[in-house]
Amino acid sequence: MKSVWSESVDLPKFPKLEGDKSCDVLVIGGGLAGILCAYFLKEAGVDCLLVEGETICSGVTKNTTAKITAQHGLIYAKLIQNFGVQKAKQYLSANLWAVGKYRELSEVFQCDFEEKNAYVYTLTDRKKIEDEVSAVNRLGFGAELVEKVPLPLDVKAAVRFPNQAQFNPLKFAAGIAGGLNIRERTFIQKVKGNVAYTDTGNIKAEKIIIATHFPFINRRGLYFIKLYQSRSYTIALENAPDVGGMYVDEAENGMSFRNYQNLLLIGGGDHRTGKPGGRYQELRNFARTRYRGAVEQYSWATQDCMSLDGIPYIGRYSPNTPNLFVATGFNKWGMTSSMVSARILRDMVLEQKNQFADVFAPDRSIFTKQLFVNLSDTVVSLLTPSTKRCTHLGCSLKWNEVEHTWECPCHGSRYDEKGNLIDNPAMRNADVK
Repeated sequence: MKSVWSESVDLPKFPKLEGDKSCDVLVIGGGLAGILCAYFLKEAGVDCLLVEGETICSGVTKNTTAKITAQHGLIYAKLIQNFGVQKAKQYLSANLWAVGKYRELSEVFQCDFEEKNAYVYTLTDRKKIEDEVSAVNRLGFGAELVEKVPLPLDVKAAVRFPNQAQFNPLKFAAGIAGGLNIRERTFIQKVKGNVAYTDTGNIKAEKIIIATHFPFINRRGLYFIKLYQSRSYTIALENAPDVGGMYVDEAENGMSFRNYQNLLLIGGGDHRTGKPGGRYQELRNFARTRYRGAVEQYSWATQDCMSLDGIPYIGRYSPNTPNLFVATGFNKWGMTSSMVSARILRDMVLEQKNQFADVFAPDRSIFTKQLFVNLSDTVVSLLTPSTKRCTHLGCSLKWNEVEHTWECPCHGSRYDEKGNLIDNPAMRNADVK
């Protein structure tokens, strides 16, 4: 089904690539991250071409819940513990800058931008909230502990970030993309050196940015072991209350809440792509008991790339590719992460120092607990007897009975019931007969 954003916006259309082209910078991927990269580069006077395999914002961007916030779950206490105060402060400063940049651009590109407080709540462990408030305050930001929120849940406590925001992402993208050099329905089949190959022409570029959600070049960067994908679901209810802010559970499989116009958006039902989860039914059961009389108007699902340590990978694709860059692993916080990516990658392309880049560098250590979970799942899937295999690296596909799709539990590629590719990192259709 279509998201509320898709129903509200007519995005601009762009031609398909015809013939060979050359440019200073090629951006591959027409979601919000790629569009913002192209926008910032154009502002800097760079000759930039963006290409998208389908149409702009036809992937994850159209299915976000569109929260613009530096509050990314209970992340800051963990960042201080794992990376130190300086890098935690870099992460916070980068995302607060992103909130401010959206605020600034929303004055130019009308997008239903609204300032809202953001909350992370817990149903089980008040101490987690206390620790997070202390950590964020230590970094110089005025987070607060609150004990009551207007949700029909037994909340033990919540951490509040003031002056965050929400918006309509497709209205914003439509405005930003309007003046850019874009080619749609231009699927990049491979990148070799400084040339990207398509079936209607090749593109030669001095520098290339991969903003395709999940990076598709396997030979570099080890992204196929550094990332997994998670699906989550949203329903939009009419005749439900205004909750007055943006809310997310600190628990991995909890729910999120925000309003848009006359609708209440409830998100959740999360699961690793290719594995079981609550999906829509969990949300509908909750709405039926807690918001009686509300009527579901929209429902949609999305897919997020999850990094090993909770921080996106933004920077050089690998240490040995000085002119190839990447933005991925946004961990369900794609709005501010897209804006941060655009600023960092613009500066790297221009060979300028960026104050935020260090904490997001893709070549940081991969030795985390999540690495071994990813490797274990991959081995199990590769050894599972099945004729239905992902065309990415050969993992066994699993059937999603709710969405009628074949899904890869290793890296998150998805196919329709006939095997036609829906989501990368796979680059071609699968045989599912």
